[in-house]
Amino acid sequence: MSERLNGRKNNELRSIKITKDYTNNALGSVLIEFGNTKVIVTASVEEGKPKWMEKNDPRGWVTAEYSLLPASTHLRCQRERTKISGRTQEIQRLIGRSLRSCVNLEKLGERTVTIDADVIQADGGTRCASICGGFAAMNIAFEKMVKNGLLEENPIIEPIAAISVGIVDGEIKLDLDYNEDCAAQVDSNIVMTKSSKIIEFQTTAEVAPFEKAQLDEIYNIADKAIQEIIQIYSKN
Repeated sequence: MSERLNGRKNNELRSIKITKDYTNNALGSVLIEFGNTKVIVTASVEEGKPKWMEKNDPRGWVTAEYSLLPASTHLRCQRERTKISGRTQEIQRLIGRSLRSCVNLEKLGERTVTIDADVIQADGGTRCASICGGFAAMNIAFEKMVKNGLLEENPIIEPIAAISVGIVDGEIKLDLDYNEDCAAQVDSNIVMTKSSKIIEFQTTAEVAPFEKAQLDEIYNIADKAIQEIIQIYSKN
């Protein structure tokens, strides 16, 4: 495999760092870093479920909000004060449904968990970093609730993680930074469980169609990386 400009091999993750309890007020919080991409992610828990859920529904809910802070990108981006963009809506929904998929909502009880992902520095892969940070922050919150007697057990079914994979210059590359993402002929964002079950497999040909064999390789390289990220959770 060829080496990239930053010295990584095609199947190599960027350096990943998770700083737990990064803020004081949220029940769970982390600063997660994928190379130069840095996201502050918090998990807040409120009693009560969303109003649209039926009264006799015993489940809770997990939702998410995502934002790029103005100076997180190369050119300052505008704050989304009154109307959020289609991209932001898409990412928020992706984070929310990814994290709901790994939680037993009945064991959570009639509570609402809100994940807030604020990108303070963007260099590609912000949605994947937000999902990983969201899982870590949520797990911290749940463990504190168990310790304080608010939950009988942690409602997480199994860990999940997310990673980007792309085809750049005809080669499959893992965990794309911004420059690679801009040049990708195929772009994938993949969310999977520890047991290698697929939650999301978003793969788009940006230039030309690609082969099924390449799709299989994208899955395999993502699966291996996601297992590595899940191991990082337990080391932090």
